[in-house]
Amino acid sequence: MNTCSNTRLSRRAMILGASMLAGVALAPAAMAESDAQQVVDRARITVEDLRKDKAFGNARDLMKRARAVLIIPRLYKGGFFVGGEGGTGVLLTHGTAGWSQPAFYYLGSASFGLQIGLEQAEMVMFIMTQKALDALYENEFKVGANAGITILTLGSGVEGATTSNIGADIVTWASASGAYAGVSLNGSVIKPDNDDNNSFYGKPAKPRNIHAGTGYTNTGSAGLRQSLATMR
Repeated sequence: MNTCSNTRLSRRAMILGASMLAGVALAPAAMAESDAQQVVDRARITVEDLRKDKAFGNARDLMKRARAVLIIPRLYKGGFFVGGEGGTGVLLTHGTAGWSQPAFYYLGSASFGLQIGLEQAEMVMFIMTQKALDALYENEFKVGANAGITILTLGSGVEGATTSNIGADIVTWASASGAYAGVSLNGSVIKPDNDDNNSFYGKPAKPRNIHAGTGYTNTGSAGLRQSLATMR
C-alpha cells in the first residue's frame, strides 16, 4: 500500500475514532470507499431511482425548490461494532448557473432507524432552506441537535404533500431494492469528507468553497449534474 493510501486510511481512522467518542460509528464501507468518482457515479444512479419511484411523485417539485441535495447512494446498517452504520455521499447546491460541483460528506450513526431486516438503502436529503444548508457547512451537523431545523421523512406526510405545504428544512427519501425504506436520522452526524474532497479536486477543498464555483472543477461530475438538472 502506498503512502497516499496509508494517509487516507489514517485520516479515516482518526475520523472514526472521533465519531466513536461522540457515540457515532461510521460504517466500514464508508471508510473503505477510496474512489470518490465511484461515489459520484452511484449518486447519479440514486437520482435515477428517485425519478422512477412512484411513492415519491412530488420529488420533481421538491427539486425545484431545494437549495441543495445530499445524496447517499449506499447507506449501510450494522456490521460494524454495535449498531454502527452510515455511508458516504455528495452535497450539491443549485444556483443561477445550475447545479454546483459535488462536495463529499460522511453520514454516520450509532443507531439508524432502517426498517427491520434492511441492511442497505439509498437516500436523498432535499435541503429546502438556507439555514439547513448553512448548518451542513459547519464541521459537524448532528440531526436533532440543531434548534429550529425540522426534518420530514417520506412516510410522515411527504408523499402527496405539495410544494406549498411541506414547511420542512430538510425532506428525506430512502429506498432499498425499489421499495420505500423507513429511516430515522435522529442523532446521526453529517460531516465533510475532506479526504475525498481533496482527492477529487486535487487540492484542499471545503464544501462552501466548492459550491461557490471558484477554482473547483471535475468533469467526472457531469453525469450527476445533468441528471439533477432534468429533475427540475
